[in-house]
Order: sequence, then structure tokens, then C-alpha cells
Amino acid sequence: MTSRRRAPSANGGANPARRTVTNTPPPQQSPPPTSPEELNLTISSSKWAKILSLSCLLLLPYAYLLLIHFQIDGELKRSILINAALSFAGFLFTLKLIPVASRYVIRRNLFGFDINKKGTPQGSIKVPESLGIVVGIVFLVVAILFQHFNFTADSLWLVEYNAALASICFMILLGFVDDVLDVPWRVKLVLPFVASLPLLMAYAGHTTIVIPKPLIQYVGQEVLDLGWIYKVYMVLLAVFCTNSINIHAGINGLEVGQTLVIASAILIHNVLKIGASMENSENQQAHAFSIYLVQPLFATSLALLSYNWFPSSVFVGDTYTYFAGMTMAVVGILGHYSEALLIFFGPQIFNFLLSLPQLAKIFPCPRHRLPRFDPQTGLLTGTRDGTLVNVSLRLFGRMSEQSLCIFLLFLQAASCGFCFLLQWLLAGWYK
Repeated sequence: MTSRRRAPSANGGANPARRTVTNTPPPQQSPPPTSPEELNLTISSSKWAKILSLSCLLLLPYAYLLLIHFQIDGELKRSILINAALSFAGFLFTLKLIPVASRYVIRRNLFGFDINKKGTPQGSIKVPESLGIVVGIVFLVVAILFQHFNFTADSLWLVEYNAALASICFMILLGFVDDVLDVPWRVKLVLPFVASLPLLMAYAGHTTIVIPKPLIQYVGQEVLDLGWIYKVYMVLLAVFCTNSINIHAGINGLEVGQTLVIASAILIHNVLKIGASMENSENQQAHAFSIYLVQPLFATSLALLSYNWFPSSVFVGDTYTYFAGMTMAVVGILGHYSEALLIFFGPQIFNFLLSLPQLAKIFPCPRHRLPRFDPQTGLLTGTRDGTLVNVSLRLFGRMSEQSLCIFLLFLQAASCGFCFLLQWLLAGWYK
């Protein structure tokens, strides 16, 4: 049995919460079979009560705004509800497919050990990894099927919709390649640029930005056309979103949990903008476009979280983090609300700034920048490594892995809430 080395990323590895181990079978021989007992230990049942509670907490404000508060056009609401129904079907299908796919990846020796449980019986269990591939495939199927109900052959949005799906599909492929081949972290920075090419080539929207009212007197115009600079910004946003989720990781449920919190904030933001744009059909369609992609992302990610929540039965892999980041970057670009999206990503920005000294090799960057786990108490202690996970433990004391994840998700929710507060305070003055 050989240990597969991972190039150091911002968290020291492609999936910092575990060490990936592979068996090298003799040439022209199948990998050693995995016993049913081992599979039963690895793939446990989903956590229904916690997942349903989280989904209600995140979706109730969105559902209230969509169904009750705003009088949204009936045809537009119908499309959103059809998309929601397809997304729910994707949720159920993902729940059923993850255990099946887990057995296949285990048989192909694609598994890891949970480092944050080292020294306990759970730390020696083989956990199937790269299960983000299941979420990505189901997401694509749902998004493609939805075209039958919403877009006509001559729809102006159809080209950009398919370009968005092509970029997301490309990112899923490259993420899975990374999981299998362990590409160096410097290469990881290039992957989102490659995946965003379909969107860049098909993008036909405006390349202008609205100048904030306090700055108009200095700029001399209300709208500024950035031209090709805007497309450079699109690439940089895609690179940041995909890698920021990947490096803000290391504990069970954090990668998927932060995606769900941000996705719910995006849904609320979009329905608020639709409700405020009753006279602007183009603006409504742009935000509806975002909803069409975020609802299936939320639904399939929720199914994955039911297996990835503490104690994790599966690892999501770079496949999921790249897929989730690219999807949110795409909807932010095509929905034209990248400013709000960056505020939603507040903890990820802070985590990146904390990581810069080690990324730049000013300070040593170990392979795994994880907290220290005490098997006697089951608590995590923060190290000197520059991650939000470690800084939280140093500031607020030792915590269990589950408590730390909940705390970090509350920080994520607070960042999203701050964005909505900022929009309310600056309404009519900023733009």
C-alpha cells in the first residue's frame, strides 16, 4: 500500500481533512475486493433531522419572498417552480446515488482517512472520496432537462445558459482529474481559467458597470464601459470562487455547508431584485437565470451534506469544490451582481488573506494546515497556520469538529446578512 502524495494547496492538500491512500495492484489484475463489512462501516445513513432543519432555516425566507411577499409575474413564477420541482427530484436521486457511487470508488481504491479523527476508531475507516462527481452529474441532468420547459429554440438566453453549463461541466471534469491525478496547486489556479473559456467566448452581455452616485462627479459619467477588462474580471472572479471554497476547508461538512449558505443568500438576493424590477423584464430574466442554476445546486448539495456532515461518510473532493465555486461565479457574472457575491464570500476572502504569507512562501507551508486533534478529549486546537479554521480556534478556544463547523457556518451566514443590511442602508444613495 502506497501513500499518494498531494501537492500543498492553501490548506496543504486537495482535500485537507484526509490523507488519500491508494493500492497499486499487480499489472493486469483487478484491485483487491472490498468486503461488505468494510462498505457498511464506510457508508452510513444520512442525517435526516439535521439536514431538514438546515434546509428549512435556509429556504423559508426565500420561499416567503417568492410565493407570498412579491407579486411576481405568473409565467416567471411558473418557470421557477418547475425548476424547483426538478431540483427536488435531483435531491432524491442524489441521495440514492451517493451510496452506490461510494461503493464503486472504494473498489477503485479512491478513498481517504479522516485526519481530524486520527487516533480513534473512526480515523482508521476508509472513506470514499470525490463524491462531488455525483452531485455534478445530477446537477447537469436537472439543468439540461429544465431547458425543455423554459427555453425556446430562439431564446436569447439559451446560448449563455448552455455556455454556463459547458463551463460548469468543464470544471467538474477538471476537478475530477485533479482528484485522481493530484495536480500541483499552481496548476489548480489555471484550471478555472480553462473552464471559463466557453462562457467567455459565448458572453454577449454588456461590459459596463454602474458608477456609484458619490463617485459620478469624479468619473464624469454614470455608466462606464470596461470592454475587454470586464472579461478579465470575469476570469479572475471564476478563479477566486473555485479556489476559495477549496482552501476554506478541512473539517467535515464545511465545504458543502458554506456552499449551501451562500446559495441560499443568492436565491434571496435574486428574488429581492426580481421583486424590485417589475418594470424591467431584462433585469428580471437575468436574476431568474441565476435562480435556475442555484436551485439545483442547493438541492443536490443538500443531499451530499447528508452524507458529508459530521461524522462524514464520504469526502466531496476537489470535484465538488470546483463545481460549486464555478457555478456561483457563473450566476454572479450572468446575473450581474458580482459585488454582492464577493460580500457573500467574505469569510473566503478573509481566509485567503490569512493564507497569503504561507502561499507566498514567506512562512513555511506544511502539507496539511489543519488543527491538532486530541483523541482523548475529541477537541481541536488551533495551530499557527494561517487559515480561518485555525484562527477561530485560537481566538475562541478548543472546540469539537462539529461545533467548529457550525461556528464557521454562522460566520458565513453573518457575512451574507451583512450584505443584505448594506444593501438596505445604501439603497438610493450608493446606486
